[in-house]
Amino acid sequence: MGRFSIIIYITVAVLLLLLVSRSPETSSRHGRNHRRLNLRSNFTFKADPSKKPMLHHEPVAFDPIVAEIERHREDKQWEKHYFEESHPEFLHSADSSPEEESQPEWEDFMDAEDYLNDEEKFNITNRLVLLFPKIDLDPADGFVTENELTEWNLQQAEKEVMHRTQREMELHDKNKDGHVSFAEYEPPSWVQNSDNSTFGYEMGWWKEEHFNASDADGDGLLNITEFNHFLHPIDSKNPNLVQWLCKEEVRERDSDKDGKINFEEFFHGLFDLVRNYEEENQHSSHSYEEESQHSSLSYDSVEAPAKILFSQLDKDGDGYLTDVELLPIMGKLHPSEGYYAKQQADYVISQADGDKDGRLTLLEMIEKPYVFYSAVFKDAEDEEYDEYHDEFR
Repeated sequence: MGRFSIIIYITVAVLLLLLVSRSPETSSRHGRNHRRLNLRSNFTFKADPSKKPMLHHEPVAFDPIVAEIERHREDKQWEKHYFEESHPEFLHSADSSPEEESQPEWEDFMDAEDYLNDEEKFNITNRLVLLFPKIDLDPADGFVTENELTEWNLQQAEKEVMHRTQREMELHDKNKDGHVSFAEYEPPSWVQNSDNSTFGYEMGWWKEEHFNASDADGDGLLNITEFNHFLHPIDSKNPNLVQWLCKEEVRERDSDKDGKINFEEFFHGLFDLVRNYEEENQHSSHSYEEESQHSSLSYDSVEAPAKILFSQLDKDGDGYLTDVELLPIMGKLHPSEGYYAKQQADYVISQADGDKDGRLTLLEMIEKPYVFYSAVFKDAEDEEYDEYHDEFR
């Protein structure tokens, strides 16, 4: 069966290449309509200790080759910034010029983009033909489904996340034993300098309770897997870490400091996140706030769905939500990489699925190649993004 599938793929690929080589869209890429691919800038190292990392989630590259190029460029940027942070004396040295030091990196950056835009070296059609059977696995039937594309995106995301975790671990693993102790770990400077009063991460994140919850085997050290979960708890299956995340949510939202979430605290914060999550999954074109502003719904009718959800979560019916009772909605409060992988897959299929059957053929992918090489989602709260999606901007 495996050999038969390979023969089918090769036959179809040859026929499609012949068809695409004659298509107007392919020829237009050589003319003035050619869309030049540019590497993304996902580098989040913050030299300014007063700034926190951006929380906007950037989709990973669809193509592993592009992802590897981006990681290589990120590593060079990270190494440069870390060196400048660790050795500021060299920045003002008479023998060192920042402009001269950065020039080789800029040249390498341009070389990578030239590579991506050289059709002989990096032909997008050929890349899609090669990648298609690697995505079409369950089952290998000549169609890429939403689940298959989501799984592919998730695999790429996990590689990128682990790569950054390894880079972070090199920074904190002072004795180079492959583990990080709490004494070795240095929280981000914006956490160290915070007064614990700002909403969100400063309250409990990156502190000892967070560290201990991530220590799945209880040996007082974090290995690479545990450290990865420490940095990305929502993607962890560690029950202690998930429970800590629930407790942290209560601590952040508990305005009257009674250790529980009442309805008002739930309604003015948590419910908006849950509702927005559900609307995004339903491909809603209007936010919850827009519905409230542009409809004749009364405050009571807007509040009603929140009361229903609150009562469903409040298992003991005492009128409060505990950390345990928040567990069913944690995935909506803190979307995982799996959520973003599905979001990216949904967008790509909506753009490339010509016959609208909910799945992609190789021909459909080849006819819309830049959908796969440009897949960034416009954030409603981030107005500098353009209406079109382009992950290489």
